Amino acid sequence: MPATSTARRAYRADEKANHTLLSEQERARLIKAHLPPVNDNPPVSKKNKQQKSHLGVRRFFKNALFVFVFAIMHGLFSIYIRLRQAWNIVRYQISSVLYYHHGTPEYIRRDVTGLPKKPNHLSAVLRAEEDKRPKADLERLIDEAAELATWTACAEIPMLSIYEKTGILKKHMPRIYEAILAKFTLYFGTQHPSLSVTSPHRETVSTPASMSANPAGQLRVHLISAQDGRESVVDLTRTLADMSQKGKLSPRDISMDLIDAELSEGIMPEPDLLILFSPHVELSGYPPWQIRLTEIFCLRDNESFGYQVFVKALRNFSNAQFRRGK
Repeated sequence: MPATSTARRAYRADEKANHTLLSEQERARLIKAHLPPVNDNPPVSKKNKQQKSHLGVRRFFKNALFVFVFAIMHGLFSIYIRLRQAWNIVRYQISSVLYYHHGTPEYIRRDVTGLPKKPNHLSAVLRAEEDKRPKADLERLIDEAAELATWTACAEIPMLSIYEKTGILKKHMPRIYEAILAKFTLYFGTQHPSLSVTSPHRETVSTPASMSANPAGQLRVHLISAQDGRESVVDLTRTLADMSQKGKLSPRDISMDLIDAELSEGIMPEPDLLILFSPHVELSGYPPWQIRLTEIFCLRDNESFGYQVFVKALRNFSNAQFRRGK
């Protein structure tokens, strides 16, 4: 719009007269005189150009600094992890030498004697290794199960449950029974504890002698897999719902105590202590209902099956405090 008073009055008078006072050329001349030139960009000073270039360099150095700090922190943390792993592995190796049982029950009893309390039901997780041949891996699992059962019997713990996710141990219950008896003979001689090997929905593998009283004690080895975990809870839920719909069971009778009793009888009772032969807690589908109040133990940076893990787990359990509330 015109900026001077004369041009402004002339333009407004022409506008009130419905654009009859000024011609088209005169109106265009008044407006064009006060419009900026076409394609007239504001000049850019050298100072602004220098600031723009400096900002790009600063951004580069800032990103480089962040990467450098991250690399330093990552390197220091990696060194710490490696040193910690090496230190723990050396400690575990020394401990395994100093506290080796030498296949003698008296040494194992000595390691657990004096503990304030011991678990009545011990459980452990054994893992199948996919990168090994199935036959060799099965032999390893059976040997570890037999070794663990023997340590449990020497510690005078009456029940051991062994969890293996795929269920391959449950398919070879007679072989496990024979392997454990062989370990018993190696450790105890002829006067070894009685033994029974059980599994959910399978027949018990035992000898008539294992059913009678034995002065050397008795051990029950219970084998479970992922099939006995969440699937068993789902099956029980369906059964209770079906019985309720058919009028065989009142909904008021369905309680936590009923579910706990059914799962304890059908699968297994709740263990007091769960041992993981791994550097971190990974249950791999372990039955969830049975470990609500279970003490779980794993040895940091340890990835091997060993007697030192067994002893440390029992000592840790003996000092654990259980606050179950009211």
